[in-house]
Amino acid sequence: MTAPGAGNEKTKKRKNEKSKMSRIDRQGKRGRATTRKVRRAARIADAPATQVTVTFRHVEPTDAIRLYAERKFAHVGKLIKRACQAHLILTVDKYRQHGEVTVKSGRLSVSAQEETKDLYSVIDLLADKVGRQLKKNLEKFKAKKVRSPSTGEVLSASEET
Repeated sequence: MTAPGAGNEKTKKRKNEKSKMSRIDRQGKRGRATTRKVRRAARIADAPATQVTVTFRHVEPTDAIRLYAERKFAHVGKLIKRACQAHLILTVDKYRQHGEVTVKSGRLSVSAQEETKDLYSVIDLLADKVGRQLKKNLEKFKAKKVRSPSTGEVLSASEET
């Protein structure tokens, strides 16, 4: 025999499940969109930071240049939306300031080289170049996603022909 209160617990659970479902249904499109936005923002905020390694060749390492490079390349992880590593090599030969950077994240690897008369401008140019390359790669990746055409697209294509 079952206890007299056992049946009540099952009906309470069913009522709770029904109320949860009706709450989701009542929430509507806008409510669901805002919850998606909140979840996405939390996921992006929790994304691991970019590990930036700076190597100096034929130049005295300064904290100012190292911090500037770390600040410039910190946004690279936000573009990729996952953990990545950036290795920056700064070289000085007489009047030429040369920089190389390699950004790796999983199978994705991007590299760039620049040469000017100022190390800070080298870092700026490298950050811009790597950012452009990453955006291009991410656009290619999004374009590769296969999807079937929607009903509206099929109907509009048939009306045009």
